[in-house]
Amino acid sequence: MSKKGSVNKVVLAYSGGLDTSIILKWLVEEYQCEVIAYSADLGQGEELDHIPEKAKKTGASKCHILDLKEEFVRDFVFPMFRANAIYEGRYFLGTSIARPLIAKAQMEIAAQEGADAVSHGATGKGNDQVRFELAYYHFDPAIKVIAPWREWDLKSRTALEEYAQKHGIPVPTSKKFPWSSDRNLLHISFEGAILENPWAEAPEEMYALTTRPEDAPDQAEYVEVEFERGDAVAVNGERLSPANLLARLNQFGGRHGIGRVDLLENRYVGMKSRGVYETPGGTILEEAHRAVESITMDREVMHLRDSLMPRYADMIYNGYWFSPERLALQTLIDATQQTVNGKARIKLYKGHCRTVGRDSANDSLFNVDFATFEADQVYNQADAEGFIKLNALRMRIAAIQRQTKK
Repeated sequence: MSKKGSVNKVVLAYSGGLDTSIILKWLVEEYQCEVIAYSADLGQGEELDHIPEKAKKTGASKCHILDLKEEFVRDFVFPMFRANAIYEGRYFLGTSIARPLIAKAQMEIAAQEGADAVSHGATGKGNDQVRFELAYYHFDPAIKVIAPWREWDLKSRTALEEYAQKHGIPVPTSKKFPWSSDRNLLHISFEGAILENPWAEAPEEMYALTTRPEDAPDQAEYVEVEFERGDAVAVNGERLSPANLLARLNQFGGRHGIGRVDLLENRYVGMKSRGVYETPGGTILEEAHRAVESITMDREVMHLRDSLMPRYADMIYNGYWFSPERLALQTLIDATQQTVNGKARIKLYKGHCRTVGRDSANDSLFNVDFATFEADQVYNQADAEGFIKLNALRMRIAAIQRQTKK
């Protein structure tokens, strides 16, 4: 089917890498339309250097770069961390939580520019295609979505490189670092190349944010993180904006080799995929948040929230950030965080971080008068006998029944 004339203007989520550089050129040629490039600054640093120049040389009529770092941490990372959401027990969802914001801003640009289509570089095998497109349709149910990996006949990295060479597209390719990566303030992820062998250890030169734990300082370091209503607001007594706070924790964690994870995860489309992740600041943040919750949160409220966490993590991983069920669950999660006020003291040492202190001036539920092992005047230990017998009643009845059958 001819694509000529079917689209007038498209906004492309553009990183300047191999895939999106080729996609930009391919859109111009195949759809014969105007292409506006767009990049979201989520904390990837120097990766955004020269993006506008690259985009325009490849055929873009315009290039937007939006600084979304504060919005990313404040409105996406922090709400997720109030739930302690970790996918399949290990993945901090660094890529997953970035996609809805990238798509949101992309749709805002599409509206501003009067574009009738949006495009992304996600493959037909991955999770990102779902995350992007569910968000697109949330904002505009009639938007046209172009997913080149599901349309073109360029099926391999080699084919992409040949296309780039044929069309004179300058792209960053490296035989030394052939794996793909995705970076933002929360993490950096690595996939492909040697990682497609699940038995092979990830090479040390792959890691970008963290010191090798064996080479980390021999002296432990302590960091204090303060929370208000479940959100981190200060590090070592210094109040910081959300993005600056996470960046500061990244410095602490990176220095001590904290936050490396190597896992095989279950993609939404059905296959297993290996990913290597570095989440230095996020790992410290989750440990500190749990510590403050432990002293301020009611037991049953905490257990209820934790029972819902795997479902919440699935929603984010699978792309349902803007779904009504996620929004409803967020309301409950946020209600649980109203008393999560206090600070945690975290010890960092050679790839490990652990809580060594927690305190809350006004919301602590820890009462030493009740919990002490010393003599007290407030707890009658004899009361425990009736408590135990009542809770054992069903088991005692079952035991009696077994005895009568002998």
